[in-house]
Amino acid sequence: MRFASVTDRLADLGAAKWAVHFEARRRVAAGEPIIELTIGEPDTPAPQALIDTAIASLQARRIRYSGGRGEPSVLQAIAAKYSKRTGRTITTDNTAYMPGTQTALYAALAALAEAGNEVLVGDPLYATYEGVIRASGADIVLVPLDPVNGFHLRAEDLEARITPRSRVLLLNSPHNPTGATLSRDEIAAIVDVCRRHDLWIVSDEVYEMLSYGAPFASPFDLAEGAERTVVVSSLSKSHMLPGMRAGWCVGPVEFIERLLPLSEMMLFGGQPFIQDMAAYALSETFAECAESAESFRVRAEILPEMLANAPGLRCPKPEGGMFAMVDVSGTGIDGEAFAWRLLEEEKVAVMPGASFGQQAAGHVRVALSSDASQLREAASRMVSLAIRLSQGKAA
Repeated sequence: MRFASVTDRLADLGAAKWAVHFEARRRVAAGEPIIELTIGEPDTPAPQALIDTAIASLQARRIRYSGGRGEPSVLQAIAAKYSKRTGRTITTDNTAYMPGTQTALYAALAALAEAGNEVLVGDPLYATYEGVIRASGADIVLVPLDPVNGFHLRAEDLEARITPRSRVLLLNSPHNPTGATLSRDEIAAIVDVCRRHDLWIVSDEVYEMLSYGAPFASPFDLAEGAERTVVVSSLSKSHMLPGMRAGWCVGPVEFIERLLPLSEMMLFGGQPFIQDMAAYALSETFAECAESAESFRVRAEILPEMLANAPGLRCPKPEGGMFAMVDVSGTGIDGEAFAWRLLEEEKVAVMPGASFGQQAAGHVRVALSSDASQLREAASRMVSLAIRLSQGKAA
């Protein structure tokens, strides 16, 4: 039987990158006491008021078809959020509700790129980015993010890789997996490159509320970037609701108009009761969200402190997001080997950096998704492995 070429383009992007994670889950299911630090899922509870709102809306039978762009209440709440953030008037014509950031990414890239085009993205990169780019038919062009520069995307490195086929820059700040958070000046320089080369910017801002150093900055907030920027985001991290799949696209009016038919072909609207919850989430402030963000800020300091004197390990403090990148190249083995030995010998599961791109091959990514005591214990076990490696001893 014959299949569409998209299935071939996506065929090698699955389980291999997550082998350590899957093996750790298998061991946990078998009863092994594994400290799991592989995926970026908030472990702090979502605000109860949001759960209550979703339940009340469901009980009110808010389960009928929804408009392809989204319910008026959630579109108004999204528009209000970005009007406040940018200082410009953002209307519902600039917004579209989507079931999560991943769906928003897929739809945005499908609307902006196709076969014969190129999409530029920093390396390292979030694990699904290559898939959503390939799904559009476009070619992926990796822009190296140098650990020496804190994995920050530099405008000159971006410009060096632009060709006449380039159409989109996929930007992520705060960054997964590295935690790099771009300053307003860095964003402005990137916008200038994209303006001169007529590139769209798809800005993944799911970690907006988890910035620990420089204030969060977005190309959409700059007047010179707004006309070519599409923001994708969700409530998954900010409100601890990853399973609710509540997200959106915000961008120029013409982009949203062209996105709508794609959205309707995929979904024909999201669940109204979840949209009611999302509208409430975006319209109010919740102590639980601030407490969660603070807990991640505290956790971001643990590994850099505890690994500071570990032989062969280096862990700069994350600037944002839910992850710490640990450089293990000084141990004499790469990130893949270190992750497997850490699981086998110390019962700690982390992700090999190479799962996110070759620029991170000498690293492991540690999710800050367990409480501070668990992170300290994991860091202590990483130090133990590093000491053994430095002494050349077998497990």
